[in-house]
Amino acid sequence: MNPEQVQLVDHAIRSRHSVRAFLPTAIDPQIIKDILDVASRAPSGTNTQPWKVYVVTGKKRDEMINRVCQAQLEIYAHPEKASDYPETFAYYPEKWISPFIDRRRENGWGLYGLLNIQKGEKEKMAAQQLRNYKLFDAPVGLYFTVNQAMGVGSKMDISMMIQNVMVAAKARGLDTCPQAAWNHFHSIVLEVLGANDDEELVCTVALGYADPDDIVNTFITPREPVENFTVFLSE
Repeated sequence: MNPEQVQLVDHAIRSRHSVRAFLPTAIDPQIIKDILDVASRAPSGTNTQPWKVYVVTGKKRDEMINRVCQAQLEIYAHPEKASDYPETFAYYPEKWISPFIDRRRENGWGLYGLLNIQKGEKEKMAAQQLRNYKLFDAPVGLYFTVNQAMGVGSKMDISMMIQNVMVAAKARGLDTCPQAAWNHFHSIVLEVLGANDDEELVCTVALGYADPDDIVNTFITPREPVENFTVFLSE
């Protein structure tokens, strides 16, 4: 791989970020197929390729959004109903510790600050949270599942495949937002998808063209320098 090719790959990776406002512009289905085709080159344990992907657009997308948003609104009105929608798996820890909780808070308040949402403004926070379940207006929702018979390793495999999807999309001028928030509503999602009973929802990814005029898309999260998370051993 020559230096120019390296720069192109690096640019696709570095320029990828979670977009939270999309244009309604439709995406050529062939482009989506091409993205998924190259993404499928992700490694998987003994080449099990445990991923399954649902590409949801049009009326089916609208049905998905309407049903999940209605469930979320019911939870806002009746918080006890949240217990009706448990996660498929524990994405976050039961007890947070530093530095992870610090980064989480920095991320949350950085985003809310940009959107002029102040601490205690619950209605504004709820409205922004609901945007997740509208796919941030993206025309395409990608829903990734694995078979429940597979082990924890399959989630590592599908995660690498999802990263490939996002980078391949970026290389084609598209943007994405990976969302674990949908996992709470996996019972609704899997029903709308017509998925098999043995499937488990892992992640949802909003796919589309970023709205260049929406301020939310200027929010770029920082990354720790290599020295902070790497140990080099030679002797």
